[in-house]
Amino acid sequence: METMESQIEINVGVDVGKSQLDIVLHPLDIHFSIPNESKAIQKVIQVLLEHQVKRVVTEATGRYEHAFVYACDKAGIPVSVINPIKIRRFAQALGVLAKTDKIDAAIIAKFAATMKPDSKALPDKQSRIIKDLLIRRSQLLEMQTMEKNRLQIMPKELHSSIKSMLKHLEHQIDKVTKKIDDLVSQVKHWRLKTEVLTSVPGVGKVLAYILLSELPELGSLNRKEIAALVGVAPMNKESGSFNGKRRIRGGRHRVRTVMFMAMLSAVQCNPVFKSYYERLKTAGKIPKVAIVACMRKMIVILNTMVKNEELWCQKTA
Repeated sequence: METMESQIEINVGVDVGKSQLDIVLHPLDIHFSIPNESKAIQKVIQVLLEHQVKRVVTEATGRYEHAFVYACDKAGIPVSVINPIKIRRFAQALGVLAKTDKIDAAIIAKFAATMKPDSKALPDKQSRIIKDLLIRRSQLLEMQTMEKNRLQIMPKELHSSIKSMLKHLEHQIDKVTKKIDDLVSQVKHWRLKTEVLTSVPGVGKVLAYILLSELPELGSLNRKEIAALVGVAPMNKESGSFNGKRRIRGGRHRVRTVMFMAMLSAVQCNPVFKSYYERLKTAGKIPKVAIVACMRKMIVILNTMVKNEELWCQKTA
């Protein structure tokens, strides 16, 4: 005979801090706090397995959630990492204004029970390292840009120091880039997908790597879904007799930023996108809107290519 607990769906909310995890099991109203460290997490995992939880939900907190999330994934417990803004808006909709670690964990658990977010497969260790290296490369490039700007405005007496730093940054960027290339060549699915993506004129290795790390859904969604996920699908803004302009909203910011820069090159070297861009401008679209439309066309094409595992063919693009 089934117990009462086995007949209900148990959702877990986890409020993550640098040194502490607050965990609530909904609707059992069980709450406990543990240190955010490996031994304590393993004990909690055993408790969650005993309760046969339906799903675990936590907020994205800038890596502090990683140890717990990867432990859940390894134990086969469905886990979702949610944007904190969604949780906060959910709490506001419920009228919950108070904020403590326990309350936050309870809100996250209730969010899990109400919204039932899907758990996504977590990237393997090699893929996580590649993603971290890509982030580090972006940070180094940002520092390089800052130093170049300083070279333009600072006194000549400081130029030698700035140039020395620029040389060091360039060396680090080359070193990180080479490491990324080496790791990608060792991971079969990264290597094959990179070959597919970079077969498109205007798509370089950096864009390919960003797409594979930041957009793992590439190749598994339809054209509308992938465009919306990147944030290049125009959204309606209508209410009653009001009919506003459609604008892009949300999406993956890092993917969109790198794609924008790549498209500036693609409209020069890729006949398909160059022709499409010129048609849009002739139709009266401003350059930025035309570029975004080209980005939408590109991501749809890349999505299809990855899905079908086929190289670029200008005739079918």
